[in-house]
Amino acid sequence: MPQDVSSLGAPHFGVIRFRSSFDFVKTFEGLEEAITSRGLTIFARIDFSGDAERAGLSMRPEKMLIFGNPKSGTPLMKMEPAIGLDLPLKALVWEDEHGDAWIACNTPEYIVGRHELGPETASQLAPAMALLQQFARK
Repeated sequence: MPQDVSSLGAPHFGVIRFRSSFDFVKTFEGLEEAITSRGLTIFARIDFSGDAERAGLSMRPEKMLIFGNPKSGTPLMKMEPAIGLDLPLKALVWEDEHGDAWIACNTPEYIVGRHELGPETASQLAPAMALLQQFARK
């Protein structure tokens, strides 16, 4: 079970988790709206629990949004092509055993550290993380 960092916002091995104020469906749909309303593109939606169900397996609701802005990501990929492993950004939304919805993502510091880019690069990714955190705490 994830540590409740909803009030701490402390990263754990480069991953930060936020407990949402909403249920799973409202969290996922609201996050989609928050992302697109800020001019970001959602490149993909992955429905892990739906895929599990189609395979005859069961799991609690879990989906991922892959999103970003080519105007921000392209210069980073030109600087360090391997950052494409972490860009576009990903936001994972799931429901825990208590019915609480969570949002998780990689921290900007983790992403730039992993690819040995300068700290100024983290500031380019930070607004997306702030968006996730603000949404989770509405």
